[in-house]
Amino acid sequence: MKRLFVFLALAAFAAAASAQQYKWVDKDGRVRYGDVPPPGVKATRLRPPPGPSTPPAAAKKDSAKALSPEAAFRKRQEDAQKEQQKQAQAEQEAQAKRESCARAQESLRTLESGQRIARTDAKGERYYLEDAQIAQETAKARQAVQQWCN
Repeated sequence: MKRLFVFLALAAFAAAASAQQYKWVDKDGRVRYGDVPPPGVKATRLRPPPGPSTPPAAAKKDSAKALSPEAAFRKRQEDAQKEQQKQAQAEQEAQAKRESCARAQESLRTLESGQRIARTDAKGERYYLEDAQIAQETAKARQAVQQWCN
């Protein structure tokens, strides 16, 4: 019921505000304004006032979304916690990348050292890499260094 009353009051106010305004000079030489000029007077129509702009409507939406101080505090805490989690995740990823870079560089140094490189097969027997195999492993190690260290 209250909303209906408020709506009707606003509608009446809007109708009155949108009424045409006039300007005229009375018999004493004073400039007068009104919505109905007296008869027999030369009156000029004035432009109606501009309609309501969109920012007040946006302000109503924002005020509807306004949080209580306690809810705003909880929201800030949640946002801060999410930010801390993001930072921790980024730090873990950076640490993993640094470790992978170090392993790739160590592997490349070992392959480029000129020493004989031994590997162990599925049976547990040791075998030595030939020059072509070392060249392939070196190319793979360079790619790994480029991937992880940049």
